[in-house]
Amino acid sequence: MFANAAQEKKAIFFTVMGEPPLKMLRYQQQYSFFDGARVGGNIKYINLADDLQNNGFEGVLERIMTEVERFQPEFIFVDSFKSVVQATRKDDLSRAHLQYFVQRLGVQLATWQATTFLLGEYPDANHDENPIFTVADCMIHLCQEMDQNAVVRKIRVVKMRGSHHMTGLHSMRITQDGVQVYPRQLASADTNVVADAGRATLARLSTGCLELDKMLGGGLPAGYSVVLAGLPGCGKTMLATSFLASGATTGNIGIIASFEHILSSAPNARLQALLEAGTVTAVHNTTLDLSIEEFMTKLLNEVNRTGAKRIVIDSLNALELVLAPQFRANFQESLFRMLSSLYVKGVTTVMIRNVAETPIQGLGPGAFMVDGIIYMNYEETNGKLVKLISVPKLRGSSHSNDVRPYVVTENGIEMVPPA
Repeated sequence: MFANAAQEKKAIFFTVMGEPPLKMLRYQQQYSFFDGARVGGNIKYINLADDLQNNGFEGVLERIMTEVERFQPEFIFVDSFKSVVQATRKDDLSRAHLQYFVQRLGVQLATWQATTFLLGEYPDANHDENPIFTVADCMIHLCQEMDQNAVVRKIRVVKMRGSHHMTGLHSMRITQDGVQVYPRQLASADTNVVADAGRATLARLSTGCLELDKMLGGGLPAGYSVVLAGLPGCGKTMLATSFLASGATTGNIGIIASFEHILSSAPNARLQALLEAGTVTAVHNTTLDLSIEEFMTKLLNEVNRTGAKRIVIDSLNALELVLAPQFRANFQESLFRMLSSLYVKGVTTVMIRNVAETPIQGLGPGAFMVDGIIYMNYEETNGKLVKLISVPKLRGSSHSNDVRPYVVTENGIEMVPPA
């Protein structure tokens, strides 16, 4: 309402038996969209409780018609319309009156040519027998689902006349700015053409380790998604930091999406320096009911804001844990949607994955989705642990099949020269 109402586009908000306007205004003031200067001017709040109580349907309709004709709004809201409907449950005569009332209201809505929102609390938008559902041109159903200890709010467009609308449930969150919707969708074909054109140049990005770049055939191809898989303690985060630092030296902004920082107090001095210099920005999460679309919205907003070309996700294991249980149960599908969104942006994404098996087994069926896999592990040799690195997969590249020993330093990793 506040987003669309202006001096030439007025709005009127009718309340029936729900919250009185004064209480509603008090709570709405906490949101950023609220503009008190517009209330009473191009936005009006009117309570219909007395009209319904004293004169029933006729009183409500007459009052609505009088106020609309006097104010000439572009937007009309009735909250809650279900309060009017509840009166029909007394007898069949009341229900017949409701159907007649709805028909007359529908005629008036068409005459006013105003966009009208009828709000109500309905447990199921499919099965609730309500004549207003047949009159409405559009039905939007909001609900919340609880799985284990996590509650996820969702939204669904049940009906939209004359429009090929997106179906299914989509997650949403109530924020300081109002309702934020995170639609479940894949990248469009048009934007894929742009990403394909970028890949055709075969530009290579340095990992920050010259010898590893050689193993990759000259570095990571721009726009690729690469999993940096390995056992804990192999230096995966240090190598990922080196990848971001290498981009910073050429003026490329990087993004670190870190979910493991809350589990460790060990400082990463090099990463901290990049963050303080502004060459790397951070995306964090503090909730345990995240959807992959919400995470992608935060990530892509940061890409659009900074123009970043390199992203590090640390780690996929921790990201899976902060997702709501219903999204965690099918992480492969979530990963697929995430990679499709990153692909069209043409950013190069390095995702850290802690695995206990071989890299392909550790990633499971989702291994086919990524463009490349770098595997880091260690083995015991002559009473010492020796760290090893290899490149099992890199699409369209003549990469090395060698397994090379390396050491972890404060600047990343360094290959051990042959004996």
